[in-house]
Amino acid sequence: MSDYAVLSKRLSYQFKDPELLATALTHRSANKQHYERMEFLGDAILNLIVTDDLYHRFPAATEGKLSRLRASMVKGETLAQLAKNIELGEFLHLGSGELKSGGFRRDSILADVFESIIGAIYLDSGYGPAKQFVLTMFKERLEDIDINVDLKDPKTRLQELLQSKGCDLPVYEILSTTGQAHNQMFKVSCHVALSDNPAEGSGNSRRKAEQEAAKQMLDQLGLQQ
Repeated sequence: MSDYAVLSKRLSYQFKDPELLATALTHRSANKQHYERMEFLGDAILNLIVTDDLYHRFPAATEGKLSRLRASMVKGETLAQLAKNIELGEFLHLGSGELKSGGFRRDSILADVFESIIGAIYLDSGYGPAKQFVLTMFKERLEDIDINVDLKDPKTRLQELLQSKGCDLPVYEILSTTGQAHNQMFKVSCHVALSDNPAEGSGNSRRKAEQEAAKQMLDQLGLQQ
């Protein structure tokens, strides 16, 4: 296990109570006090901080646009990437099963731990330092936002396209589910009236697989950005 001093440097934050950091890094599989309550807290704090920043950054944006911008900022893939940027996986406390299955590099766990770190900083020092941490981690992403980009997810865009043409809604069908319960992969097909050829997508949840299938269908129809 790497020294917490290394992680503190990467976080640009020194914990007054190191036990909070230890809990924030502990998965429930380790059979110790784990991060899930801190993750719950961190998720709420993260959403508030990002919402507040977007509200003031884009004063003319509608509620719908702000909601989509926030969703694009705090989605699991983004949080996992931020966790990878500071190599957070090196510091996780995992049970033997999770360790053997590569839990230290699994996006879902990394995203959860990133949120738990936010919760831990809040418990250790309050809202101000938690806000500073979040805004530092998200600085480039917030500054690079293009307010004119369509941020609707592929399923929504595909559904709106079909509705605009008077077609039935897309039909998604699970083709296969593989892997263990904690690490499943789903393969899904997407059928629409505008194409005779179904599109397929895969992901570690049914939702992600459906989104990927919708994206592939938009590609097939020549409508993906």
